[in-house]
Amino acid sequence: MAFHTADLCDVHRDYVKVAESIFTLYGKKRSFHGPIHTVKVFEDNVLVKQALENIPKGSVLVVDGGGSLKCALIGDNLAEIAVTRQLAGVVVYGCIRDCAQIKQMDIGIYALGTNPLKSIKQGKGQENIPIQFAGLNFEPGSYLYADEDGIIVSELKLV
Repeated sequence: MAFHTADLCDVHRDYVKVAESIFTLYGKKRSFHGPIHTVKVFEDNVLVKQALENIPKGSVLVVDGGGSLKCALIGDNLAEIAVTRQLAGVVVYGCIRDCAQIKQMDIGIYALGTNPLKSIKQGKGQENIPIQFAGLNFEPGSYLYADEDGIIVSELKLV
């Protein structure tokens, strides 16, 4: 279903929170929405991969990577998992890599930027917990709406 975050903000101003404009949108999908699932990691993408493999179809994975710009948490292989499993999209408070390949994929990924270095693989972190970045609280089960105007979050399903 088509939506615009600006219109959702106009209609549901009292029910939405807007993320700070610190992200870049990658991938062919220019808008996405769905229920939030979270992981919190630092320069380690093992739990990111596990979440992409296990969260329900139509979900948005929100990754708190601590804002690190030192390595990528998602590349084309993990993006392909999201596409294959028909996830709505991904938000990464950190970096991605393989952006030329991701640009051609049917997925929307918001990230702080790119870095060609892959992450470590230790499996440390937490999943399905409330996380905070970009001036917002991302609660598992709340709803995220993203398009070229930005990212908004609501406890209520708006679309």
